[in-house]
Amino acid sequence: MATAAYRNEVVVAPRTNWGAIWAGMFSFAAIWSVFGTLGEAIFASSATARAAHPIAGMSVGEGIWIVVLTIISLYVGGRITGVLARVTNRGEAAIYGSIMYGLSFVATLLLIVIGGTALNGGAGVAAGAHNSYMLTVFADLGWIGFASLFLGWLAAMGGAAHAVRAERPAANVRDIRPAA
Repeated sequence: MATAAYRNEVVVAPRTNWGAIWAGMFSFAAIWSVFGTLGEAIFASSATARAAHPIAGMSVGEGIWIVVLTIISLYVGGRITGVLARVTNRGEAAIYGSIMYGLSFVATLLLIVIGGTALNGGAGVAAGAHNSYMLTVFADLGWIGFASLFLGWLAAMGGAAHAVRAERPAANVRDIRPAA
């Protein structure tokens, strides 16, 4: 009598690993804060305090620094998220990287708003912010912010995708037969 062997497989829907996402976000925040402060110190040292527009020369160097720093820190955060989440395919990794990016974006935005409000004494945007020089500064920050956020989003997904582990066949898998 021939016996049929059956493989008993259970498919479980994957759950989102929020611990991995938070770890990636905190890693991003730590890297971005430390090296962002370093860049600010370097470029602020080159400003001329008594000039009519003291930060006129800072925007290009600081902008490049922010874009590169955002890409690197979001890549590392995405990589950490992907490794800790133990992603097994690039699609899942891209989703984890996007979620980590979104959480990082919201956290950074909140810190900027809270910090800006605290530095401004809670008064909101002052009337002096509407002169042409300040509008140029805001426009530069807008373009720099867009470039760094868009490229950072791609870096976060790429970092998570590089953490994909190849699926290995399970060891000691035995075929089972149903009970008679």
